[in-house]
Amino acid sequence: MPTSIYDETHDLFRNAVRAFIAEEMQPHFDEWEKAGIMDREIYAKAGQHGFVGFNMPESHGGGGSNDFRFNAVVSEELAYAGMGGAGNGIGLQNDIVSPYFIAYCTDEQKDRWWPGIASGEKILAIAMTEPGTGSDLASIATTAVADGDEYVVNGAKTFITNGINSDLVVTVVRTGEGRDGLSLLVVERGMPGFERGRNLDKIGQKSADTAELFFTDVRVPKTNLLGDEGKAMEYLSFNLAQERLSLAINGVAVAEAAVRWTVDYVKDRTAFGQPIAAFQNTKFVLAECATEVTVARAFMDRCIVDHVENGLSAADAAKAKLYATELQNRITDRCLQLFGGYGYMSEYPIGVAYADARVATIYGGTSEIMKTIISQDVLS
Repeated sequence: MPTSIYDETHDLFRNAVRAFIAEEMQPHFDEWEKAGIMDREIYAKAGQHGFVGFNMPESHGGGGSNDFRFNAVVSEELAYAGMGGAGNGIGLQNDIVSPYFIAYCTDEQKDRWWPGIASGEKILAIAMTEPGTGSDLASIATTAVADGDEYVVNGAKTFITNGINSDLVVTVVRTGEGRDGLSLLVVERGMPGFERGRNLDKIGQKSADTAELFFTDVRVPKTNLLGDEGKAMEYLSFNLAQERLSLAINGVAVAEAAVRWTVDYVKDRTAFGQPIAAFQNTKFVLAECATEVTVARAFMDRCIVDHVENGLSAADAAKAKLYATELQNRITDRCLQLFGGYGYMSEYPIGVAYADARVATIYGGTSEIMKTIISQDVLS
């Protein structure tokens, strides 16, 4: 069932994104997976072609687009190409972190940061999670104590995507008491006392560098405060719907790709003297998977349109994230089974996608958090 939410401009953009991925990313993917990190130069190369920074204002070198369908195209093509963690890093840059800079930068900060973000030369990260806090942002303990024209930052963060590669880290810090005592402070590469810990060894999403960050008496200028002091909880909420939609789009696209890879495989692979595709079990599994993916695509397209036209509600974003990421796990699991032992080999994209999928129901808000949000809406 073809989608109808994209026009000719999006289709041309999609073709260009697909060519870029094939030429600049896929040949290096295995190397990045083994290294546990993507070459940082890929962000600048993507920026030269307009595949990062297209949502940044034209006044500072960006594409000036607020049409989230372009974001969706990039996410889908990265998923279709099996880019896993590498795609996660670019999605974080475009969909999740850059909106904070667009929304809350002062004029001085715009001139200082926007051109580098637009060009892909400045890689972004957001540091919320701390050891022991997880989803409980109100328990954040990293402190930023005012001292003249600076804040002195002390604390630690963990599970930070782009943690090694990042140049600008939007860091949630405690500047006061309670939920109203949290602020967003941009910590920059090279600031004394700001250290990257180990690049964490994950079971999936390996080409996305995920790190521990440590802050020991880091002196950050007050001019690096993003927005107003004490407004972090409000600011972190403003982009949650888009963040969760981005993860949902990836989830559905990965599921679509998994079905395609599996169809190609079962047509070519033989067992007991016939193609695996000839067995009734294979046909039924693929019929079920294809049906689920088709239904999910229709819902996802509706969510994308709602986000572009009206702003997606928190509850609908939670539904999208919950359903799509659970689907992603379910479909990659069922499709891997049809590959047999070869599905367990990392040389096949289905094996990588299966391992990558597991975290999708955890980051961006766990499935349990999504259910809580949805139930509150249902019972209101």
